[in-house]
Amino acid sequence: MRLTILGCSGSVPGPGKAASGYLVEAEGFLLGLDLGNGTFAELQTHHDPFELGALALSHLHPDHCADFGALTVLRRYHPDPPYDVTERRLPVHAPENAPDRLAKAYAPNDTELAETDLSDVYEFHALGAGPVEVGPFELRAIPVDHPTEAFGLRISHGGRTLAYTGDTGPCAALDELAEGVDVLLTEATWTDAPGRPPGVHLSGRQAGELARRTGAGRLLLTHVAPWSDAAAILAEAKGEFPAAELVEQSATYEVL
Repeated sequence: MRLTILGCSGSVPGPGKAASGYLVEAEGFLLGLDLGNGTFAELQTHHDPFELGALALSHLHPDHCADFGALTVLRRYHPDPPYDVTERRLPVHAPENAPDRLAKAYAPNDTELAETDLSDVYEFHALGAGPVEVGPFELRAIPVDHPTEAFGLRISHGGRTLAYTGDTGPCAALDELAEGVDVLLTEATWTDAPGRPPGVHLSGRQAGELARRTGAGRLLLTHVAPWSDAAAILAEAKGEFPAAELVEQSATYEVL
């Protein structure tokens, strides 16, 4: 498996960085993980968006799904798509309310919303029902602790496993998500300073503790907010898991 970073800025895009978005690739199949603000532009520097085989959205905050509208415009209005997009609808694995939520984000007014049904170009699947096959991958979604319905995603292929926390506060579900994974891609939005609200995000220390506790092979930190101290977050994580590293936009990592 290969992981490519389309965006890694937390909560909002940052200077020169898109919000959350990733690609996982194996056997020529492209699985998108989240599609936040700015990630659609970055996607096009790596692949033709029509090459996406499936998309998984961990939750529906804008910094994880805002560019879904841009993808919809491409799939509906490109004058010369490489295939019939209504015959080859893109599978979208997302929270249960995704069809309604994403249609409301796409339609500019109530009149158009009444006529908008994104199922013409997408095939929606609700996360959380159990492991599912997505191309060559096994995708497992585990509910995590965030102010809206949110999932961590565990993706396996060829005996290797990548876990992506999405957005979450500390919770028991994270140990199940990350147990024994080869690569743990985890948010680390802020430092472990006092006064942080519970059940929203992880600190660098908490991300490092999770990797150490679950025996992860590699720890990749993402979703660092532009107003946070990335160096301090990394130092916290390294204090618990010395091999921790901050991801970089456009970088590619092998899941070994």
